[in-house]
Amino acid sequence: MKIILNGSNGRMGKEILSLISDGYAGAELACAVDITNTDGCKSLSEFTGEADCIVDFTHHSVTADLLAYATERNLPLVIATTGHSDEEKAAIEDASKKIPVFLSANMAVGVAILVEIEKLVAKMMPDADIEIVETHHNRKVDAPSGTALMLANGLKEVRPDANFVLGRSGFGKREKNDIGIHAIRTGSVVGEHEVIIGTDAQTITLKHSSHNRAVLGEGALRAAAFLVSKPCGIYNMNDLIKE
Repeated sequence: MKIILNGSNGRMGKEILSLISDGYAGAELACAVDITNTDGCKSLSEFTGEADCIVDFTHHSVTADLLAYATERNLPLVIATTGHSDEEKAAIEDASKKIPVFLSANMAVGVAILVEIEKLVAKMMPDADIEIVETHHNRKVDAPSGTALMLANGLKEVRPDANFVLGRSGFGKREKNDIGIHAIRTGSVVGEHEVIIGTDAQTITLKHSSHNRAVLGEGALRAAAFLVSKPCGIYNMNDLIKE
């Protein structure tokens, strides 16, 4: 499986290059692309060789160019970038009619498992209060994290009337359908996500911790291996863990 890695000089790009060099998930490097490259490709358009899949860890602002290249070359695309606007999400949806696209706010397999477990607990405890707490390093600019929203949206599948409350301040009683989402930014924490589901009688706390960024790179390469044999459409980590 030959991979075009878009964003090869970023923190995640370097992790994936290391995994590819070890042959993780049968991956080989077709091309490392980064705007900061002093040799090799600065942009996707420079690469015209053979490849099986693109893995993107760049910035959502490059979505239009990324989709144009992938659809023109008919290449499966793993998008591990977050923060897409509604317009960009619509463009991804449109591209998925032409190529298979894997889109996830978090590439860790453990997080996908957490989503499935939280839905089961929320369904079995319909009167429970639910809060989500996410912790990341002090350089992360978006809050709440894409993963926290991924968890919240998973819960909304079994709690369709849920109302997301981003942090709390001032005075006001918690409403029955609230799902609180809280962001902590400190030190060099790679990523921690905690779902607290509690009633007056009991509390269940579900937590996933990423100890290093390799877990995201592993998930992205597993996603690529999963995607190369799939027809057009949008896929996510839930599809991967259920196969």
